[in-house]
Amino acid sequence: MQWRVGSFDVNFFTTHMTSDPIELEIFKNIFHSIAEEMGAALRRTAFSPNIKERRDYSCAVFDSAGEVVAMGDHMPVHLGSMPMSVRAAIDDLQLGPGDVAILNDPFRGGTHLPDITLVAPVFVANKKTRNCAPDFYVASRAHHADVGGTYPGSMGLCTEIYQEGVRIPPIKLVVNGEIEREVLALLLNNVRTPQEREGDLGAQIAACHTGATRLQQVAARYGAARMAAAMRELHSYSERMMRSFLAQIPSGTYIAEDFLDDDGVSDEPVRIAVKITVHAGKKNSEQVTVDFTGSSPQVRGSINAVEAITYSACFYVFRCLLAEDVPATAGLMRPLRMVSPVGSVVNAQPPAAVAGGNVETSQRIVDVLLRALAQAIPDRIPAASSGTMNNLTIGGMDDRNPSDVHPFAYYETVAGGMGARPGKDGVPAVHTHMTNSLNTPAEALEHAYPIRVTEYSVRKNSGGAGKHRGGDGTVREVELLSDAQVTLLADRRKRGPYGLNGGDDGATGKTEVLHADGTRRALPGKCSVQLKKGDKVRISTSGGGGWGKR
Repeated sequence: MQWRVGSFDVNFFTTHMTSDPIELEIFKNIFHSIAEEMGAALRRTAFSPNIKERRDYSCAVFDSAGEVVAMGDHMPVHLGSMPMSVRAAIDDLQLGPGDVAILNDPFRGGTHLPDITLVAPVFVANKKTRNCAPDFYVASRAHHADVGGTYPGSMGLCTEIYQEGVRIPPIKLVVNGEIEREVLALLLNNVRTPQEREGDLGAQIAACHTGATRLQQVAARYGAARMAAAMRELHSYSERMMRSFLAQIPSGTYIAEDFLDDDGVSDEPVRIAVKITVHAGKKNSEQVTVDFTGSSPQVRGSINAVEAITYSACFYVFRCLLAEDVPATAGLMRPLRMVSPVGSVVNAQPPAAVAGGNVETSQRIVDVLLRALAQAIPDRIPAASSGTMNNLTIGGMDDRNPSDVHPFAYYETVAGGMGARPGKDGVPAVHTHMTNSLNTPAEALEHAYPIRVTEYSVRKNSGGAGKHRGGDGTVREVELLSDAQVTLLADRRKRGPYGLNGGDDGATGKTEVLHADGTRRALPGKCSVQLKKGDKVRISTSGGGGWGKR
C-alpha cells in the first residue's frame, strides 16, 4: 500500500518503523500537547501585554541529549534556534532536580537580548540524586519588553551588543526549587520595568514546571525508556520525511539574493545571498547544501544575525514544505548542511549589535531562501511577504496618574501583507514567516500604557498585482499620552516585497510622525526620536508581492 503525505510518497513508512506507528503517533501528540500546554501556562500567567496578548513566546520539549522532540505552535524564529540555547545550558551547567537555567546571549544560541530562555531538566520519579543525568529537558523563551540598554524596549539602533541590554550567559536562576534571589536582583536592577520582568520570568518558570510535571506523569504511565525510544523514532521519522521530500526536488544549484534597505548607520544596502545545491542520488548523507557565501560582512548597525537565527530560518523554510503533521524534531535538519561565513551578516561575531537580526534579517533570509527554491519548485513557493516585523518600541514615564508616575516600555510588531500563492491571493494584515504573533488589542494597549490607538486598518491596494494578488498591509496609528522615546526597526522602505512569475512587487512601507501642532515628518526605517505628548506615530506596512501575470 502506498500512502501520500502532502505532495510526496511515504510508502516506506511502515517498513522502516522500529515501533508501532500508532503508538508513535500517540507519543508525537503527547509531546506536542505538552509544549502547547507550557505555552498556555506562560500566556495565562505573564504580566506583559507583549506575552499574554501578542503571544511573543515559545516552548519546546527535548530529549536527554538536548535534541528537540516537540515544539508548540509558537514563534518560528524562537523555535529553530532554541536547541542551541539548550545545548549551551547543558554544556555549561550541571542541572539537577528543581534547577532552572537562564540565558539570553545571542552568541550562545540566543536570538537577541530581549528573548530570554529558561531551561529545566526533567527527572523521572526514581531519580532523586543530583548526580543523575536528566531524562528530558523543557525550555521556554519569551520576548521581554525591556532588558535595559540605551533605549527603552532594548530594540534601538546600536553599534555594539553592550548598548543593547543586559547579556546573560547560562547561569542558574532556580536551584533545587528555590529562586536565586541575588541573580534575580542583579537582572531586575538593570531593566526599566522590574516588576513586569519579574512577573514574566515567573510565568516562564511556571511553564517549565508544567512541562516537567506532564513529562513525569507520562513517564509514570508508560515508562521513561519507552518514551526515550519514541523520541528516537520521532527523530528518525522526521528525517525520513524530509529526505523523501528533498528527493522530489530536481537536482541542481539555485541562486538568489535580496537586500535589506540599510543598517541604520549608513545608507548602503545589505546583501543576503544564498546558493542551494540539491545533490542527486544522496540518500543517507546531506542531500541539500544551503550556502550563504556572498552575503555582506557584519555591519555597524543592529541588523546582524547570529548563526542561530540563520539556522532557524532554514529550519522554518524547509519545515513549511512538509506536511503539517510531520513532527518538528531535530531529525528534520539532518539531510541539510548550512554554510554561513563567520563574520558575515548571517553569522555575526561579538561585539556586533544584533537586536534587529532576529526580527528583520531573519525575514530577509526567508525571502532569499524562498526565491531560490521558487526556481526548483515554482508551484510550491509564494511571492515575498511584507518582509519586516515593523518593530515599534515606545518608552518613558507614565504620568497619567500624578500619584503613581512610573517607567513604561511598550513593544510590538505590526503586521503586513502575505505574498500571493501559486493558487490564491495572499492574506492581508497578517504576521508572516519568522513571526507568528498577534497584534496587541487596542483595549489592552491603552489600559497598560499611556498610548491611544487612533487608527488600525487595512492599507488598501498595497499588495502587488498579478494573477493572484499579494495581501494588503496595515495602517497602525498611535497617539502618545505622555512624552516618550520612540524607536523603530523596520525594513522594506526602499524595496518592496518581490513578486513571482510576473507578479508585481508589493508596496513599500513608510512611517510618519504627526505632531500635535499639525506638522508631519517622515521617519526612516531605523531610527529613534523623542516625541511629545499629543504626537502620533503612523506606520503603513508593506503589502505582499503578487504571483503570476495578470
